[in-house]
Amino acid sequence: MPKQRVVVGMSGGVDSSVAALLLKQQGYEVVGLFMRNWEERDANGVCTAEEDFEDVKRVSSLLEIPYYTVNFAKEYRERVFSYFLAEYSAGRTPNPDVLCNREIKFGPFKEYAEKLGADLIATGHYCGISHENGVHCLLKAKDASKDQTYFLNQLSQRQLEGVLFPLASLEKSEVRALAAQYGLATAEKKDSTGICFIGERNFRKFLQEYLPAKRGKILTLEGEEVGEHLGLMYYTLGQRRGLDLGGKRGEEGRWFVVKKDLERNILYVSHGDESPLYSAGCRLSHMNYIPAEPRNESFCCTAKFRYRQSEQRVLFKRTGRDTAEIVYETPQRAVTPGQFAVIYDETRCLGGGVIEETF
Repeated sequence: MPKQRVVVGMSGGVDSSVAALLLKQQGYEVVGLFMRNWEERDANGVCTAEEDFEDVKRVSSLLEIPYYTVNFAKEYRERVFSYFLAEYSAGRTPNPDVLCNREIKFGPFKEYAEKLGADLIATGHYCGISHENGVHCLLKAKDASKDQTYFLNQLSQRQLEGVLFPLASLEKSEVRALAAQYGLATAEKKDSTGICFIGERNFRKFLQEYLPAKRGKILTLEGEEVGEHLGLMYYTLGQRRGLDLGGKRGEEGRWFVVKKDLERNILYVSHGDESPLYSAGCRLSHMNYIPAEPRNESFCCTAKFRYRQSEQRVLFKRTGRDTAEIVYETPQRAVTPGQFAVIYDETRCLGGGVIEETF
């Protein structure tokens, strides 16, 4: 019986390198596929995609697997980057990594892999998956601190079909140890952080290249003017740094961003008192359910409102075909419109939606 062909999304990082290694050891016919999603050099004139592709070549050569590269820069700009700019223009804080998974990695990437004869596709995400009777469930990873189901909350059943996540049962430390044990070039490579197309560049400077900044007043909730902001798009709820308000009220307490008024171009802040940042619940749009719509209109579960957050007990209520409301068991700090709220049970990711507003 011929081996099943698995096309692995290889980024040039340690996680996807070890994913390819494990699949090769498990007897699959493994093919590496590197995506170019962004064609721009950083502040030092370096195209990080070129460096990453060199690492893909080194790992693939060591594992003796074929590798290819595909350019999705046009699709990325149209499907992800345009959304990113539109959300910032609207004064919201988007999460383009969620859209990249839905619109690129499990969209055009999967279609291209199938053209290469893939029976299955795999990535280096830290999450698990089950395929039973045509139903595909997204499972939490063993390493809770690295679990990436949050970023996959918008995937459909078609996108999850035929997918493998080889790192589901591994801790990050085990992944690095395997990479070192087998001499992979990426064993000690630093994890990428932040938004992939911005890299290590200054975020504010990057955004200025695409969106004109409009300065405006910084006010307290009581209406006192305490400073000037550089453009509402540069600030997010709960932000402490970069406000340049030190000394306005002495040394006691810190300043926080608590609200943005897009129509009047005003940034609202609070000093010391974080209570304006807390909400009792939020409303969602663009709800996607995994594996299917829930049977009950309301139910208790857990939720995350940003990636690096522990799960919180909530009451989830469906309010429409793709809208919902979440009521928190305990008030939550800085739940931010534009971000995703993702819901869970004990072992599975049940889907998620875009946070529209808090109450």
